[in-house]
Amino acid sequence: MKDNDAREVQRYELPSELSVVYEGASEKVPIHPADLSTRGMFVHSPKPFPEGSIVKIHFRLRRIDFAVNVRAEVRHCIAGVGFGVEFLDLEPEAHWAIEQELGLPESPGGLLGENK
Repeated sequence: MKDNDAREVQRYELPSELSVVYEGASEKVPIHPADLSTRGMFVHSPKPFPEGSIVKIHFRLRRIDFAVNVRAEVRHCIAGVGFGVEFLDLEPEAHWAIEQELGLPESPGGLLGENK
């Protein structure tokens, strides 16, 4: 696991209405507030997930009132604490919304990644 100071992308405390469902299941995982970056998040939960597991994540960005639904892969798990996930196929609009919520400068190429 990387040292927090060595992260490629800074993380921020996360939004409301966070839910996590193990892909292929319907039972929601008990969770607590997480932290967020444009590439993934750490979810505080007593339920462990094996690395490589795919989960479906839903959360609402409070400040800009934008709902994000994304699949994510569990990259690491700390037993009894939680798990870190990397977003898979995050829509460009959701990436932009996270940047706006976190007060980050816009990515090169604008909202849809277009370079002109």
